Amino acid sequence: MEIYTIEALLLVFLILITCAVIFCKDILSAAIIYSAFSFCAVLLYLMMGSPDVAFTEAVIGTISTIFFAASLKKIDRWCK
Repeated sequence: MEIYTIEALLLVFLILITCAVIFCKDILSAAIIYSAFSFCAVLLYLMMGSPDVAFTEAVIGTISTIFFAASLKKIDRWCK
């Protein structure tokens, strides 16, 4: 029963992180919060017993966060 509680808590964190990314006005902060979303998704995949999907999510999440941060050098950091 404890595993279901942790999985439910991770799902709630995913929903809260998604809302935080949507309403964030600073694009750099949104990219960093998105990496937290990826980390929670990795933990959820590991809890569900699929380490191959978790590893893929970790790699893709890291690469996309690096790309987001690198692309912010070319554009304005704040949304209007």
